[in-house]
Amino acid sequence: METIHNPEAWNKGKLIGQKPPLKPKDIWAIRFHLQNRHAIRDLAMFNLAIDSKLRGCDLVSLHVRDVTHGNQILPRAMIIQRKTQRPVQFELTEPTRTAVAAWIEKAHLRSEQSLFPSRIAGASHISTRQYARLVHKWIETAGLDSSAYGTHSMRRTKATLIYKRTKNLRAVQLLLGHTKLESTVRYLGIEVDDALEISEQTEI
Repeated sequence: METIHNPEAWNKGKLIGQKPPLKPKDIWAIRFHLQNRHAIRDLAMFNLAIDSKLRGCDLVSLHVRDVTHGNQILPRAMIIQRKTQRPVQFELTEPTRTAVAAWIEKAHLRSEQSLFPSRIAGASHISTRQYARLVHKWIETAGLDSSAYGTHSMRRTKATLIYKRTKNLRAVQLLLGHTKLESTVRYLGIEVDDALEISEQTEI
């Protein structure tokens, strides 16, 4: 009987289903497109998604009061993650604060309202599915294959950049709100030996 030799799997050693992060040039291309289109809500959402590193479910659930104090946009905010029920903090850079302020003003949003309200009756905020559709549209404007990216691309983008620049896994773990360092290792797609070596060199 003839023996069938299976070729090595194309995905051997790779993380299945991992969506790649955006590169800085892609971020700028998307921002430029949204600014040109005067897509004030989408620009606020895009910038906040990159800065906050939040899961889609947490991003769409944000309220105005989560990112404001009085009439000011906070430079840092904290929310309780829905998946883990643990708090996570995130920063809002100046471009993000400007974009969010412009959106709140345009939409006449009050403190207790959802930051990204839904137009569908009975829904307080846009759905994660709608957010996913927006992400795919943004990706396409940068000339990328939208099927290769997803909402986790937004979450991973700044985290990956921070890791590449600092090699500080613990910092990235805190920013992503992961309970275990191993989760951060898997999320960033780092080789375990490399991760442990870096972790050993990182004083906490």
